[in-house]
Amino acid sequence: MDYEFKKNTLDGSYHAIFSMGHEALGRWLIEEVGKDFSRIDAILAQIGALKNSTREWRLVGEDLTLSLQDNEALVQANYLFSEDDTELDEDMNFYDDECMSLCGFEDLEQMLHAWRAFVTRF
Repeated sequence: MDYEFKKNTLDGSYHAIFSMGHEALGRWLIEEVGKDFSRIDAILAQIGALKNSTREWRLVGEDLTLSLQDNEALVQANYLFSEDDTELDEDMNFYDDECMSLCGFEDLEQMLHAWRAFVTRF
C-alpha cells in the first residue's frame, strides 16, 4: 500500500493520496481521523489487543467505518451497511475503491504512525 501526505499551505488543509484499491483509507484518514491523536491512540491500542484474535472492533464514523478483525482492517462507507434496497442511477454509483479498502494491521499501524508524524511536523 502506497500513500503520500500533503498539506495545502494556503488553507492549512491536509490531503492523503493512497494507491489504487486503498483510496477509502485516505478518505477515512482525512474525514474521520484527522489530527485527533486520541483517536489514533485508540485505534493503535485496539490493533495491539486484537492481533492474532478473532474478536472484532468497529469505529463508526460519520461517513466511514473502520472494522478490525482477523489481523485485517476494513474501511467501508456507512451507506454500504444500509438496508435500503433502492438502486441508484447508474451515473450515481460510487467507484468501489472509494467506498471500501482492506489492509493488514501492520500496514494500518505504519500508516497511522506516519500520519501522526506528518501532522505533528506540519
